Amino acid sequence: MARSVTYSVVPRRNPSEKGAPPKYYAQAQARGDVSIREMSERIQSACTVNKADVYAVLVALEDVIAEALQNGEIVRLGDLCTLQVSLSGKGALTEEDYTTSLIKKKRINFRPGTVLANAMASLSFTKVEIKYPKEEEEVIPDEMP
Repeated sequence: MARSVTYSVVPRRNPSEKGAPPKYYAQAQARGDVSIREMSERIQSACTVNKADVYAVLVALEDVIAEALQNGEIVRLGDLCTLQVSLSGKGALTEEDYTTSLIKKKRINFRPGTVLANAMASLSFTKVEIKYPKEEEEVIPDEMP
């Protein structure tokens, strides 16, 4: 299978321009997903490690990443990416008035490394039909019965 990202063209209205006609934008269409088992099989075929060992390492990696983020550590996965916890919420008038109850959102910041940045830089695209059109985006057939 050729490597390319599939996309559909969908209409979107600008909420700040109520009466304006919609403009058309690209929307990525996933071809499916890849499980840890599938990744294990793909990795096994690319090296000398067996599938069971790869699977065990990937499952352990999940746990190690979660634990590191809970410890407030930055997770650096080589040239793949960096993960780090970020916080947002309400402010207090003084440092002494600040409590953790003012923290409203916890997120994981994902920063791609050079491997992913290079993969994004060399993407190719293939147009496909909309998978799940909204009623207003419904694809109308050429001939009506």
